[in-house]
Amino acid sequence: MRPILKVSLMDIVAIDAQQRDVSAKKSAMTLLRKEGNVPCVLYSKNKVKHLSVSKKSLKSLIYTPAFKLAEISSPDGVDKCILKDAQFDPVSEEILHVDFQILEKGSRVSVNIPVKFTGNSPGVIEGGILYPNLRKIKVKAAPEDLVDVIEMDISNLQLGGAIRVRDIVVREGIEIMNNPGIPVATVETPRALKSALDAQAKGEDATEEGAEGETAEGGDAAEGAAPAE
Repeated sequence: MRPILKVSLMDIVAIDAQQRDVSAKKSAMTLLRKEGNVPCVLYSKNKVKHLSVSKKSLKSLIYTPAFKLAEISSPDGVDKCILKDAQFDPVSEEILHVDFQILEKGSRVSVNIPVKFTGNSPGVIEGGILYPNLRKIKVKAAPEDLVDVIEMDISNLQLGGAIRVRDIVVREGIEIMNNPGIPVATVETPRALKSALDAQAKGEDATEEGAEGETAEGGDAAEGAAPAE
């Protein structure tokens, strides 16, 4: 069975925002951050908004591997967005600035969707180790076609095998942007298991060679024996 893209209900984070003066001096921006707020920009093809949001409201959106949408409420309306970029202080790692892309129906966006593996891999059951090579898949889709997770079934993933990007099946409207040949996950053979398998293979080869030798000797004896009177 081929891996299938799962359609699920999107997780939306509600954020309240305040208007921000883009002409404000650096000192005003510093004060803004000291008060626990973060300057942000919302943009689309047709509009740009300069706002500020509380640092606390961004935590569940930024510090998570999950894909979520943001619903940002400001004095001039509500915008559904995706997080496009976040800048951090190199020393304190505090959030300095955030960019959001406004979602517009029919206008496609590029996003990274996390991968979730389902099923039990026969290779893992035999002692192999599952290595996720890609934890997220880049897709391009209109907002109405977006999903929050890609589920990949590994029930047929054998020891030493791989599931690749080209194995993902998506519904119409979603385009996968990653190279088709890149492995999403592999099942590697641990060194101890590989040694055990090699030893087992050598033992089987030795047994087969011994059996062939016995057969050959028996044949020679039969050929050299005197005919019965």
